[in-house]
Amino acid sequence: MRRMLVTGAAGFIGANFVRYWLGKYPDDVIVVLDALTYAGNRANLDGMLSERCSLVECDINDTETVKGLLRDQKLTTIVHFAAESHVDRSIEGPDAFIEANILGTHSLLKAARQVWQVEGLAVEDRRFHHVSTDEVYGSLSMEDPAFTEATAYAPNSPYSASKASSDFLVRAYHHTYGLNVTTSNCSNNYGPYHFPEKLIPLIIINLLHGKELPIYGDGKNIRDWLFVEDHARGIELVLKDGVVGETYNIGGVNEWTNIDIVKLICQLMDERFSADQTLVTRYPDCPAAHGKLCDSLISYVTDRAGHDFRYAIDTTKIKDELGYAPAVNFETGIRRTLDWYVSNPEWWEAILDGSYRG
Repeated sequence: MRRMLVTGAAGFIGANFVRYWLGKYPDDVIVVLDALTYAGNRANLDGMLSERCSLVECDINDTETVKGLLRDQKLTTIVHFAAESHVDRSIEGPDAFIEANILGTHSLLKAARQVWQVEGLAVEDRRFHHVSTDEVYGSLSMEDPAFTEATAYAPNSPYSASKASSDFLVRAYHHTYGLNVTTSNCSNNYGPYHFPEKLIPLIIINLLHGKELPIYGDGKNIRDWLFVEDHARGIELVLKDGVVGETYNIGGVNEWTNIDIVKLICQLMDERFSADQTLVTRYPDCPAAHGKLCDSLISYVTDRAGHDFRYAIDTTKIKDELGYAPAVNFETGIRRTLDWYVSNPEWWEAILDGSYRG
């Protein structure tokens, strides 16, 4: 039985990880640590909180509280999701990214080292797993091979630079202090509970409201897309069989241009409304409610500053060493995501009107 601290698990990926983990390991104990900033939402954990899964509202920079939780709850595993993650926000205000991603990660590392090593609690089977991003590797051209774990870091935004710094801190605590760590670098996640500022949920919700679909530049930037449940599976494999001190890239092996993603969502929304007439009443502002094509709402806006062209992940290492492969293909995953947003308006409406912060 694991006793686990999961940081940032009131956010998108962390909450999906907790749901996945408790579904598979219902006897494990999870303490969720989340500051409940704008991207943290208690509703993401609905149905999860119990004697075996508790939520502590706390900033990861509160080192003393983290140390107390590790001691009192006898926690032996940290899975660290907590991070500021939106590139646009990092361009507008980088300070919050330094505070959360660099200083926050260091705070957790200090707490783990103090309790697990200096005080000697939970010396066996301890693990600090750090969740990072493919953006630390920089940008690829069409001809470049996909990122491997040996690709040199070349972050291009304040967000990716702060994540790269946190990766180096985790590495340093292993090599200098012997802390048991692993790191995973993932590609773009998608799925239920994705915060509405990100591309896929933004497009879905704008369509339902009949609003324009803003596309940066020419829309030809390429990302590798990973269903969030497959990400959780990848982390599970790293925690169970990953080599301490190693990094594993977790990707969807699924590259799409931004404009093609948007056009696919538009096509699926057209089909969804055609097959279910009840949606016409529920979402009368959607073009599909009036027999119009959803892609009529596509608009192009000024490109993001320093916009990386392409990300792609080579999953050879995690596949060969740990047997990982994405289980959810993109057609299935994007349909599941679309259906979830269409069926759960109360979740995203509470975010749009701000009531989720109440």
